Amino acid sequence: MENLIILGSGPAGLTAAVYAARANLAPLVVDGRAPGGQLMTTTDVENFPGFPEGVSGPDLVERMRKQAERFGARFAFDEVASAAFMPGALDVGLSGGDRLAARAVIVATGASARYLGLPSEQALIGKGVSACATCDGALFRGRAVAVVGGGDSAMEEALFLTRLCSKVTLIHRRAELRASRIMGERARSNPKIEWALGMVVDEVMDPAAGAVRGLRLRNPATGERREVAVDGLFVAIGHTPNTEPFRGQLALDEQGFIVEDQTRTSVPGVYAAGDVQDPRFKQAVTAAGSGCMAALQAERFLIEQGS
Repeated sequence: MENLIILGSGPAGLTAAVYAARANLAPLVVDGRAPGGQLMTTTDVENFPGFPEGVSGPDLVERMRKQAERFGARFAFDEVASAAFMPGALDVGLSGGDRLAARAVIVATGASARYLGLPSEQALIGKGVSACATCDGALFRGRAVAVVGGGDSAMEEALFLTRLCSKVTLIHRRAELRASRIMGERARSNPKIEWALGMVVDEVMDPAAGAVRGLRLRNPATGERREVAVDGLFVAIGHTPNTEPFRGQLALDEQGFIVEDQTRTSVPGVYAAGDVQDPRFKQAVTAAGSGCMAALQAERFLIEQGS
């Protein structure tokens, strides 16, 4: 039986691994379906403390991983497929067929940004296509960008980008926004935001150049087509928490995020950290902070259990 299993190897899982390994808990980290999480598609991270010149997402992940390994964390290249969580009996099933028992578990499986699914978009993720304006907006300072989405998150992304970019084109497939009235009014009153309502993105240009050069838009109702010259595309149509293996085992909110209280979940000994329990901030530094909290909580739990 493992003392502590950490599910996920993004900034939350790796920070938890550093703290748990330093506490001599010998944690086992299950990498997950996307080792390193969303940072692996981020070319430049300029807002993580300690890197005044910035750092690439993959390099930051590698540094954190080596730090955890230095203190004795172990890694398994697999992903969680199922979980059976009962107080005092925590069982994790992996996609490779193994089953693991643990005295404590930290769930840090993250959340997956929803994208449009266009081949041209997928080819340019991390090369001008992003799902996080706070993370990547500064890379487009003084340039024209576009935001896709019609909810409050899209309005927040667009308004944030107006502080950095020369122009923000907001694209939404419907003629009416889904955003709250106050957020919609704020966006509509901003002179830097141009509107492309009732339009969908047909193509992101130009994958062959390895950078975003513009968008081809289409109005599904009228057939109207137009092109917009932009240097960046921010997709703000939501995130899906990676909680499917934990349905029926942990309390989830209506969006599927794990319900927690200072990282404690509904099952004693199980903790949640990072984007899997964070529908709002979704930042590497907040994920890392919650990973630290979860590891400290797990350590205290194991001491109380006499482990």
